[in-house]
Amino acid sequence: MDRLTSKTRIALVVLCALALSASVIFLLRRRAEAVPTKPSAGSTSASDSSNYRNPKRIANLRDSAIKESSGIVASRNTPGMYWTHNDSGDGPFLYAFDERGLSRGVWKVSGAKARDWEGIASGPGPDSTRNYLYIGDIGDNGERRPDVIVYRVAEPTFAPDDEQSTKRKPVFTESAEIIRLRYPDGPRDAEALMVHPKSGNIYVVTKQVFGDPHVYQAAAPVAAGDTVTLRHLGELDVPSMFGGIITDGAISPDGTRVVLCDYLRGYELVLGNPSVDFNKIWKQAFSTIDLGSRKQGEAITYRLDGRALLATSEGVRAPLLQIVRR
Repeated sequence: MDRLTSKTRIALVVLCALALSASVIFLLRRRAEAVPTKPSAGSTSASDSSNYRNPKRIANLRDSAIKESSGIVASRNTPGMYWTHNDSGDGPFLYAFDERGLSRGVWKVSGAKARDWEGIASGPGPDSTRNYLYIGDIGDNGERRPDVIVYRVAEPTFAPDDEQSTKRKPVFTESAEIIRLRYPDGPRDAEALMVHPKSGNIYVVTKQVFGDPHVYQAAAPVAAGDTVTLRHLGELDVPSMFGGIITDGAISPDGTRVVLCDYLRGYELVLGNPSVDFNKIWKQAFSTIDLGSRKQGEAITYRLDGRALLATSEGVRAPLLQIVRR
């Protein structure tokens, strides 16, 4: 009886701790929605989202196999089509959909495993005549992985019959290349993977529960098979109560803008002079962007023409949100 009582007490303590944690997260979310965001150095407004129109839900993702959309990128081969993937717990699958949310097929990435896929980007690769997808297996909640993996695979060329493919009967991609990345200052958790559309440089922005997020770079050309030590470029002063909890990011197709997001909003950097070193963008002031209602927003990208942002959320039949630039 005493042993049972001890177990019961332990269980009650655990339940109370979980309830307290949930309450704190809820209050922080409410506070973040109510309190103006802090301005970055040189910014003109604490919540300057005037560059974009109000967010609009343009569709819901129809494929029920997409349960935790954790990354999104616009197809370069097929304008109007997008790629996404699930968070940890799924296999190495890429899901294609259009701007109506309709499934356009499922691809299994050959030669890849899915430990904790958190981001996807498009960029140049070994063959200058082809477009490549970069898939970031970069999640590390416990910050224990000595290195993380980015899979580079030629973007599939879409055929009409491919839209009949499913998770059970997928189309297979070409064999993926494995790029291993190592942080110079020890393991870190990250969900934002970006690739510059012209240089091919790879960027990772960390997810920090406490403190500001860090940005790292792997300079192109990045060879497959080797372990590349990332270069630390600095910390980012994101104007948010959740300043360090960055869940995704993207570079615009023309290489002059960067957008990051957390669970609440988007944050954009703009390079005033496209002819200068791109890395100067990390020193610019952020503007905030209303991304609309998302259950748990972990994916954002630019539309192929760069004139709008697209964002998804976790959950089945997740909303597809579009935010058009003025």
